[in-house]
Amino acid sequence: MSVLKIKPAALKLGYAIKLPGGWLKHPFLSGDMIIENMQQLQIIRSLELEYVFFYPDKSKKIDMPDELNDDDAASFNMAASEAQVKMQQDKMQRIEQAKAHRRELQRTEKAFSQSLLQVKSLMSKINSRPLNAIDEAGSLISAMADILLGADSLVLHLISGAAKEQEGLYYHSLNVATLSMMLAKNLNLTAAQIKTVGIGALFHDIGKIKIPSQILRKTTALTAPEQNLLKLHTKYGVELVGLTDNFPLEAWPIVEQHHEYIDGSGYPKGLKEPQIDALAKIVAVVNAFDNLCHPLDINNSRSPHHALSYMYRTMKGKLPEREMKVMIKMMGVYPPGTIVLLSDQRLGIVMSVNSDSLLCPNVLIYDADIPRLEAPIITLEPDKLSISKVIKIQSLPQQVAEYLNPRAQVSYHIQGKP
Repeated sequence: MSVLKIKPAALKLGYAIKLPGGWLKHPFLSGDMIIENMQQLQIIRSLELEYVFFYPDKSKKIDMPDELNDDDAASFNMAASEAQVKMQQDKMQRIEQAKAHRRELQRTEKAFSQSLLQVKSLMSKINSRPLNAIDEAGSLISAMADILLGADSLVLHLISGAAKEQEGLYYHSLNVATLSMMLAKNLNLTAAQIKTVGIGALFHDIGKIKIPSQILRKTTALTAPEQNLLKLHTKYGVELVGLTDNFPLEAWPIVEQHHEYIDGSGYPKGLKEPQIDALAKIVAVVNAFDNLCHPLDINNSRSPHHALSYMYRTMKGKLPEREMKVMIKMMGVYPPGTIVLLSDQRLGIVMSVNSDSLLCPNVLIYDADIPRLEAPIITLEPDKLSISKVIKIQSLPQQVAEYLNPRAQVSYHIQGKP
């Protein structure tokens, strides 16, 4: 694609351009644009830039209007100046909103980190001090349940950070517990059942601590003996939670049955739908989703949007239909972690979703001129800015992928909105 440097005075309607300098150097929401009207053209010329980047291949034909007489030109220039001031004010307001979003995300990430530390602590105690581990887990789950049950609406935040290889179990366990409790709430379960789901989900993979690490970390296909050994983690899990008498009996089936499929093709017992525990079905759906987002081979990872699409399309006869449909509705059309192309042709990653407005998520915008830590986070508005389509991770240019970092550990944390 050819690009030229031209003087602002040489610009015309229809020209595709990029404004030089940082995002704060101009009043537009994006420095990449096609000049659609004379007001935009006038504002660009008033910025006193030495040059702009011009893309002939992306430009389109728009006829220039006739020259204005002096009176009309004066009125036009005044209107353009007023529009520029208003645009700048709107932009500064968006910047403040982005800062507020970032502060909110930082608070959420801090809360997530504290929860993760608790998970690490209780997992390390399950062998030696199981009573303490279950008590700690109960406190963590109760705190999460209080948030879930005490808020009129919920914000689901993306926590995007690379997990250390040996910590994958902790991230996965906390992720599955968070989403399983949300799903249980959306299925109208009682507070006691939601907490039971949380405890069971938190420990659903605890048996993996008895599986050799070389099997858990293997990125190529497992051999038949390796697969059989891995499948024993459900049996080992039941044995581990059985070391104490304070692990809820109602949560035992979750540990044992979270890999059972409704068509009988799962394990360890090949149960069919009527035989599978109702709470285990919830965790089975969430567990399948998180495993699709975080396969051992990172090259096979799916975005949350594509993971849900795959589940509905390919696993429909294996996962319970009601739980799967409610989860898809709960996560929204564009779950946090989804890469999107906006209606103004900008790329971004969904950072959080409010349960009251699933079609208007908060999106972190890619802009090569702005450091990622300062990248704008905007709330979409249906009449002004919307999502045109979802983009596959594998199709992103390298620099965009590195900026949005979609393959980082995708974890979720909830925040209540009273």
